[in-house]
Amino acid sequence: MKYSIIVPVFNRPDEVRELLESLTQQTMKDFEVIVVEDGSQTPCKDVCDEFAGILDLLYYRKENSGPGQSRNYGAERARGEWLIVLDSDVVLPEGYLAAVDEATKDGTFAAWGGPDAAHPSFTPIQKAISYSMTSFFTTGGIRGGSSPQSGGVRGALDKFFPRSFNMGVRREVYQELGGFSKMRFGEDIDFSYRIVEAGHGTRLIPSAWVWHKRRTDLRKFFRQVYNSGIARINLTKRHPGTLKLVHMLPTVFTLGVIGCVLLFGLGVCLWCYGEWLDAYGLRPTDNMHQGVGFVCCVVALLPLLLYSLLIFVHSSIKNRSLWVGLLSVPAAFTQLMGYGLGFIHAWWKRCVLRQDEFTAFEKNFYK
Repeated sequence: MKYSIIVPVFNRPDEVRELLESLTQQTMKDFEVIVVEDGSQTPCKDVCDEFAGILDLLYYRKENSGPGQSRNYGAERARGEWLIVLDSDVVLPEGYLAAVDEATKDGTFAAWGGPDAAHPSFTPIQKAISYSMTSFFTTGGIRGGSSPQSGGVRGALDKFFPRSFNMGVRREVYQELGGFSKMRFGEDIDFSYRIVEAGHGTRLIPSAWVWHKRRTDLRKFFRQVYNSGIARINLTKRHPGTLKLVHMLPTVFTLGVIGCVLLFGLGVCLWCYGEWLDAYGLRPTDNMHQGVGFVCCVVALLPLLLYSLLIFVHSSIKNRSLWVGLLSVPAAFTQLMGYGLGFIHAWWKRCVLRQDEFTAFEKNFYK
């Protein structure tokens, strides 16, 4: 058998149904599907039973241990030459496996990853979140946002590393490296780093893209990206030298936004309450405080407004929707500042206080 598709699941039977339905439409048929239920309270066994006679499908249920260990559980039971790891919230175009099969004929790489895109049926907020995770103007293109469906800016600020929502690994390499580590978050990047460090080649396959639903609201999205920021510091501790400039840009952005907010607050105080300065003899001329306050407000707001306008225009054009473009603005700020705050939190705990590896939303992230 050529391919084993491994899908860890936690309380998402409806999403599993959509993924399995898309697998029945594949033009390339030499594959098996292994669904691993990771201690769900709402299992997807009934859904899998519906497809048991259509797909070569195996269903397993185990105690909750996180997605990485669930993928390992599935890999131990897989028969394919290639292990394809997918998140349960993706849907595949019918030519997905055919594109993978064509690319893997090359034989020069041991692991690959593909990009993601938003399906037309996704809600506006899902499209906005998808944009914020794939656009060059938010993630620097490091997630492989150059797929034919992404509409993003080509090029990236760092090397692409396969990620677990859509990646494939030769089974012997997976076994050689022991699969995913016990990291609760960031385990896919850790695995990709270990693949490269072991001397194996990796590749981005732009034509092997998937539709990726991601989070359904900004609160859940914040949890995701906050943990990503924490994971970046944890990964840096595990793999020294992997921290790049692009990984620190969200933190710089976050500090910049905080600085702009403080400057705006100072401007408002000077503009509206400058008479308070008289008590300290700090107002040299009448109304000077209002001019200084106005300048502070403009300087504080201008970069935020320009960036928001850039996101709004680019996302509106890409998604052909002004509403999605508007929602992309708070989604972009959530993505960058959530990541940045998680990065700062982890940097303080791990690099300053010398504490051990941790995650913030380990218990409730997948709910």
